[in-house]
Order: sequence, then C-alpha cells, then structure tokens
Amino acid sequence: MRRRPMGGALPDLMEKNASKIQNSRICCLASLSAFFWFLLLYFHFVVLADNHNSNNSYDLVQSTVNHESTLIHINKTLDIPQLQTPPRKFAFPKSDDHDHDTRTHSIEKSDDDHDHDIHTRASPIEKSDDDHDRDIHTHASPIEKSDDDHDHDIHTRTSPIEKGDDHHDHGIHTRTSPIEKKTFPFERALRTADNESDPCGGRYIYVHDLPSRFNEDMLKECKSLSLWTNMCKFTTNAGLGPPLENVEGVFSDTGWYATNQFAVDVIFSNRMKQYECLTQDSSMAAAIFVPFYAGFDIARYLWGYNISMRDAASLELVDWLMKRPEWNLMNGRDHFLVAGRITWDFRRLSEEESDWGSKLLFLPAAKNMSMLVVESSPWNANDFGIPYPTYFHPAKDADVFNWQDRMRRLERKWLFSFAGAPRPGNPKSIRGQLIDQCRSSQVGKLLECDFGESKCHSPSSIMQMFQSSHFCLQPQGDSYTRRSAFDSMLAGCIPVFFHPGSAYTQYTWHLPKNYTKYSVFIPENDILKGKISIEERLSQISPEQVKIMREEVISLIPRLVYADPRSKLETLKDAFDVSVQAIIDKVTNLRKDIIEGHTDENFIEENSWKYALLDEGKHEVGPHEWDPFFSKPKDGNGDSSDSSAEAAKNSWKNEQGIHS
Repeated sequence: MRRRPMGGALPDLMEKNASKIQNSRICCLASLSAFFWFLLLYFHFVVLADNHNSNNSYDLVQSTVNHESTLIHINKTLDIPQLQTPPRKFAFPKSDDHDHDTRTHSIEKSDDDHDHDIHTRASPIEKSDDDHDRDIHTHASPIEKSDDDHDHDIHTRTSPIEKGDDHHDHGIHTRTSPIEKKTFPFERALRTADNESDPCGGRYIYVHDLPSRFNEDMLKECKSLSLWTNMCKFTTNAGLGPPLENVEGVFSDTGWYATNQFAVDVIFSNRMKQYECLTQDSSMAAAIFVPFYAGFDIARYLWGYNISMRDAASLELVDWLMKRPEWNLMNGRDHFLVAGRITWDFRRLSEEESDWGSKLLFLPAAKNMSMLVVESSPWNANDFGIPYPTYFHPAKDADVFNWQDRMRRLERKWLFSFAGAPRPGNPKSIRGQLIDQCRSSQVGKLLECDFGESKCHSPSSIMQMFQSSHFCLQPQGDSYTRRSAFDSMLAGCIPVFFHPGSAYTQYTWHLPKNYTKYSVFIPENDILKGKISIEERLSQISPEQVKIMREEVISLIPRLVYADPRSKLETLKDAFDVSVQAIIDKVTNLRKDIIEGHTDENFIEENSWKYALLDEGKHEVGPHEWDPFFSKPKDGNGDSSDSSAEAAKNSWKNEQGIHS
C-alpha cells in the first residue's frame, strides 16, 4: 500500500487554517465597525445633546447674572437702596394638556425633601454634593415650601437639583431683587387720596383718646383757668361763651357769642368732633390730632407755681404719646395739637423759677409735632399761627352770606380808627403816636381801652366803631399780634399793620401772601420818627382801590371765623377747615419727601418765617426786606427772649382789657 507523501498533506492543513484566520478577521472588523457606529450614535444623541443643554443652561444663567450685575451697578450709581422682595408665588403659562407639559419635568422626592421641591422649565440635572456650591438659581418658578423654610425661597429657570438635607443650608442662592420701592407704614394713608369714590380720601383724621386729665377735667375746674377771669361762663356753648344780645343792631340775631380770646383749645376740639372724615384706623389717617388743652393747662400755673407744676402735664402727655403705636408711624411728625395762647407761653428757656411759661415746645417729642397757636415764633418750625376767635360763629352758610352782604352796604364815616391802650413803659411802642394822631384828626376815631374804660370791654361798642371805619389801625399788642385785627376784618374794615409779625408772617394759611390786596403796611420806625401822617398816607388811596381792598377783606371772612362746633357749614371753609387742610398738606408733603428720599439739608430754622412766604415749589430763602424786623434776639437762642417773655406777662396783665 502506497502512502501519500507528507508534503501534500501540509498544504491542505495550512489552507484550512488560513480560512479560519480570515473568518476571525472579518468578525473582528464587523465588531469594530458596529462598536464605532455605536459610539458615533451615542456621541451624537447623548453627549452632544447633553452638552447642548448644558450650554443653553449656562448661557441663560450667565445672561441672568450679567443682567442682575447691571441692575446692581445701576442701583449703586443712583444710590437706590437694595430692598428684599417679599416672597410670592407665581406660575408659568401651561399648555392645554396640563398633565403632559413637555417643557416641565418634576423631580420625584421623598416627603422629607418636600420643602425643597423646585418646578422649572428645564430638565432635571442630577448633581453631586461636591458641585452643590456652584449652583446658580435665578428667575424661579413658584416653590412649594413649609413655613419653616419661608426664608429659603428659590426662584430659578435653570434645572432643579436633587440634594441631601445635609447641604440644605448651603443650597439657597437667591438673586438680587430688581429695583423696588421701600415700603412705609403711612403709604396706605397716601393711597386713600387716589380713591375718587371716597370723599374723605386723603383727608382722614385720627384723634387720640387722651385721659380726661388732659382736657375735660380742666373744664370741670374752670374757675382755676385764669387768675383774673372766671372762665366758667366762657367754656359754655362748646367753648363759644354766652350768647350776645343784638340790642343795638350791631350783630346778627343769631351766631354771636361773648367768646374769650384764649378759648381756641375748646372750640377747635369740639369742631374736630364734628369733622366729617374721622377714622378709628390710624393707618388711614392723613394726620393725627392730640386733643390736649395746652393753653388751659398752662393758664392754671403761670402765676405762683414752680416750673415742676408748669411742666407736669406736658411731660405726662409726651410720655403717654410716645408709648402709643400711632407715634411710631412717623415719630410724631404727623401729630398736631392746638393751644389758644401765644407761643411764648410754651417756650421757657431755662430751669430758673423766675423764667416764664412751660417748656412744652422745647421738648424733643414736641419739636416733631405741629402746634397751632394764636401767635407763632418767627424763628421756630414747630408752631403755626391760627386766627384768634372772634364773636361771630355761624351755624350755616347763609349766616355768613348775609353778614358779608351787610358789611358791603354799610356807610363808613371814619377814614381810620383805633381801639387800644397806650404802652408808656415800652419805648418801642407806637401806640402813643397813633392815639395822638387819632385825636388830632377830623377823620379819625379813637376808642381808648385803658383800665376802667367800659366801652372797650363791650363787643358791641368795638364792632360798631369798626363797621363805621374804612381803615383800622392794628399795631403790635403786648406781643406781635392782637385779636382786634380779626374783629376789624370781620367788620369789613381794612387793617393797617406796622410790623410784618402782626399778620403777614403769622397767618400764612388764612391770609393772602400778597398783603397789599387786603391791608396797608406802614413801618413802625416811620411812625416813631414822625415821618408819616396816617391821615395823609391813607387819603392817598383812591376810593376805587379802597372798595377793591374792602371786598377782598369781606371775602376772607369765612376763613377767619370759627363756625359753631355744634353744626357744620354746608360749602364754606372756616378757620378750622383751613387749618386742618394745611396740616394735612404739610404731613402729606413730608411723607412724599420721605418716600422720594428728599431732605431739607439747607433748612435753617432761624429763618422759619421766610419759608412760610415762599411760592409753591420753592425751597431756598435769601435776604428779605423784612430781615430788620426779625433780627435774632441778643440772647442768641432765637426762641424766646426777655422781651418776648415780658410780652407774655404783659398779655396776662392786660387780659381783662379785651382789645388792649
């Protein structure tokens, strides 16, 4: 048997092995190809897509951060305070299929993590704790949270992040709030003025319910209110006093009372009780009234009492007010009170027993409040002049209209007149010269009011003289002002003033700033030096001009009288209405200035009288023609002086002379 040679078998074996290797290579190449395509598809659909979303998120965050940085830069440039926006919920718009909104994906979390739920437009991103501090969250959708986490609101448009409770305190990244106004507790009161359907909008008054020792108890002890006068009869009829009989036909049949010149405390408070816009909600109030009878209080203790007694009620009042929540709204700058006396009775400069008055208006809290007095200080900013009460207190508009018509029709036989007493102890007084000129003139009328002259105590005699005169001389009283000025204007008599502090800088709420429309001004020095004859000066005014000026005076009557507190004028505004509106305007303007950040850095209190004369919208004062009349007292305080204190004392001594 022949065998095959070995050489022929080896090639066959090699051919078989080669075939196996080739098949293995093809399988390997196929596997590599499949793996390559898998990587390619994975890279395209996963990596690139994920990177695209990340870039979008980063761009959105970066844009937002840049925007907020710009806002912060603007805020710093404009010096606008950064304010924290109060947390609130809001919702993004949803598609019709609310349950399948493809733009929003929520994160399923355990109940423990409920307080950290975040609902956004972006898809969720799982992040590690190490990356937690790099999270930026801005422009958020609403967050559901517990009250405990109220301060950790997160508002973002970027993707929500799952994180553990261990890192909760580090996961709150709030954005800087956009420019937003700071809120003030009195903004609600300001907004009431925008309600056109509310007739009281912007006019509400809140009245403190003071303990009776600050007001009504004083009336029960009315005999102690004056050293010389029994004030009990003058506190009747809501403070108007006893009715005046119209025996001589000088008055109207109704509306006339023997009113004491220092009774404004009671009259004003009783008028306030009838004010149509009272509120029990102080947050709505345009101003807050303090019904403290400051004038009656100091009247009890001016003579024969030490300073502790004179200051006691004022200190108690301030202590009571400062404990009230209403005080904290503006630290008392929206509070006002009324005192029917001159300001110097409340401006004691020292703690010397011999010094005059109380220190009410020097108390720090009182400096924030506004005090309405019948004579204010030209050098202080916390008191304002209001008219002395006259004898006329109308109950309805018709009472005023009838009186005005009557004053227009009167025949006036005297060119000028003067009712008053001389001041021989005061070398600066011009009363002696005025009395001499009245006596020597054929067209002048004099009603001397020295002690013992009964006619000067008679309202009928005084009003009759004023009604028969074209001009009424009104020099300074014991202080700058006197009640007689208002009685004369009530009679349609044109007042002649000799010092701007007698009216022009005092009653800027009630009288026109253009004083030439209703009065004549003759400087005191011209009288003292004998430069001017009153008769010649007044005769130079034409009858036509006199008629125009008289009509202006008559038109002012409603603003200068206090209506009967037991009734209400229908359309006219009386002295009370004008005063209250002026206070409301003052407080409203102050509140607006606070909101807008305005300050009176250049305000000089010593020039307070000048600011009252400024036109609307002006804030700066400069030299004035009346500067010589208001030169600062030598004591340098600008608040009171020996002369003003002495004037207050003399006012008391001459109180029994009604028009002294």
